[in-house]
Amino acid sequence: MANSGGGAVCNGNLHNHRKQSDGSQSGNYTENGTVKEAQQNGKPHIYKPLVEFFEEAPLHVMVFTYLGYGIGTLFGYLRDFMRNWGIEKCNAAVEREEQKDFVPLYQNFENFYTRNLYMRIRDNWNRPICSAPGSLFDMLERVSDDYNWTFRYTGRIIKDVINMGSYNFLGMAASYDESMRTVKEVLEAYGVGVASTRHEMGTLDKHTELEDLVAKFLNVEAAMVFGMGFATNSMNIPALVGKGCLILSDELNHASLVLGARLSGATIRIFKHNNMQSLEKLLRDAVIYGQPRTRRAWKKILILVEGIYSMEGSIVRLPQIVALKKKYKAYLYIDEAHSIGSVGPTGRGVVEFFGMDPRDVDVYMGTFTKSFGSSGGYIAGRKDLVDYLRIHSHSAAYAVSMSPPIAEQIIRSMKLIMGLDGTTQGLQRVQQLAKNTRYFRQRLNEMGFIIYGNEESPVIPLLLYMPGKVAAFARHLLKRKIGVVVVGFPATPLAEARARFCISAAHTREQLDTVLEALDEMGDLLYLKYSRHRKSARPELYDETSFELED
Repeated sequence: MANSGGGAVCNGNLHNHRKQSDGSQSGNYTENGTVKEAQQNGKPHIYKPLVEFFEEAPLHVMVFTYLGYGIGTLFGYLRDFMRNWGIEKCNAAVEREEQKDFVPLYQNFENFYTRNLYMRIRDNWNRPICSAPGSLFDMLERVSDDYNWTFRYTGRIIKDVINMGSYNFLGMAASYDESMRTVKEVLEAYGVGVASTRHEMGTLDKHTELEDLVAKFLNVEAAMVFGMGFATNSMNIPALVGKGCLILSDELNHASLVLGARLSGATIRIFKHNNMQSLEKLLRDAVIYGQPRTRRAWKKILILVEGIYSMEGSIVRLPQIVALKKKYKAYLYIDEAHSIGSVGPTGRGVVEFFGMDPRDVDVYMGTFTKSFGSSGGYIAGRKDLVDYLRIHSHSAAYAVSMSPPIAEQIIRSMKLIMGLDGTTQGLQRVQQLAKNTRYFRQRLNEMGFIIYGNEESPVIPLLLYMPGKVAAFARHLLKRKIGVVVVGFPATPLAEARARFCISAAHTREQLDTVLEALDEMGDLLYLKYSRHRKSARPELYDETSFELED
């Protein structure tokens, strides 16, 4: 009951892909969640199996984790009681006395977690950096005299902190050197700002050059670039689908995808993370039953997924999803913010990683903030899709165009990756990132930590679980001049707080060994080596029984 799939948007409608010249269709099947074989241009292609880790924590760890939150909640209510009676000073935002009869601007219960837990460990976030985010960075030292409600700067700079948190996958975000000369020249010629939208006076020759280069890099017909990566999702999804359409979204999709889906007005249904049975059930029901009440066919069915999931480190099961989208005539929108430049033999993302046909994906989205050391995002695919978005995209109509020096930095980085600069330096960076990723993951596994994600993913979550250990972990590592990102609820499930390492091609083996040595000591100090090499406690998210998808 859905429209036929495999196409792009033109005047609000999706058009079919061209059939292959030999008349055959590209198909594949899975056994035990692993894609075995597919037909591409009449030739069988064997996809690499996904090797991913999602190990459960021992029971006592989960008990103490929930117990920690429970005790923290009790003390939070106690402190709120003391604040209400003036026994303890309240530093949080409160309603003015003369407005007490108005509808409250600050919801007391909603801020309970922020007030009583986050504020106690707030020094682990928003740390002020005062250098380029390379493999090493400098940080301004700050201290708090009131338990993190306010900070003051000491004037001291913490030099040469090992950067394990920035998305600088290929080391493109670095201090100025001669290779950035073209960026400087563009800055001198064009200035910093464009002061107009793409629809008006904001389309420059640099934007056109970049869009042609992105299309060539992805091996698609056309591309369009935007000044902000988050808005690339949130402002373009509403242009592609609307009322009467169905969005099937992975439960771990990024907030920008979630916001874009909600703004579109389309019906949203969630499938379990990377679980093909869950997705197929939703697709089957959508085709059989259509829209609620009316039972009319959905105007469009759009599947939203990411290439690499930023909190889990897992890689999308693209071959299976493509098989399902073709079987049920749906459309596929893939967010490659973390995967473009970081996976695949030449850094072209998950489509290259699996050796698939670029035409199998209807809408490509990606950002320039990670592998390219810049900012902004892109939408790419069929030319009619891009032409439609040039007119209907909210970002193109209302947002200022990408800054010219930013565009030049992306062009410079992309040419380096593609080898158009006449060197193999870009390919060497991609290969070095893969080596660093495998080495770091292997060593963490050997030490006994529980880590999540795909063995090829440069995003490596290390599970900490207990809220008290989150703060201790980050603080102790900073004393050793290692900067890490720690993440907890609500960005993760309540009992799955973690540290998230982002590996870079710029990291040397000595730097990684320094971090690993510190992690080994920290694991013993904080009792973080929970691994028993058991499967996840949530198998419904990651494991599937044997099944096959028909061509």
